Amino acid sequence: MQIHYLEIVTKEVDAVCAAYAAVNGVQFGEPNAGLGDARTAALSGGGLLGVRAPMHDAEEPVVRPYCLVDDIEAAVASAAEAGGEVAHPPMEIPGHGTFAIYIQGGIHHGLWQRCARPDP
Repeated sequence: MQIHYLEIVTKEVDAVCAAYAAVNGVQFGEPNAGLGDARTAALSGGGLLGVRAPMHDAEEPVVRPYCLVDDIEAAVASAAEAGGEVAHPPMEIPGHGTFAIYIQGGIHHGLWQRCARPDP
């Protein structure tokens, strides 16, 4: 299992980014519109840490890891069969890949499939 994207949703984006930068020596980029205006920093192993504000009034602060999967449709089906509630069906983010979210045990879990590579 590999964490591809670790998402933190908070009303205090700048403070959280500053704390991670100070503690871990990472640098965050400018807001990325494709990732909900998340400010991102590289994770060791090739993933990203994204910190963003809630996208709507009902969105609560959350820390959500997105595990890399080869087949997101199959992974979502497996999560649902195991009792997970699909909170967001697979959706492509151009240039980033396809994500989905399910909730199990009161915890948000993310799935991520990388962009398909064009045939040579």
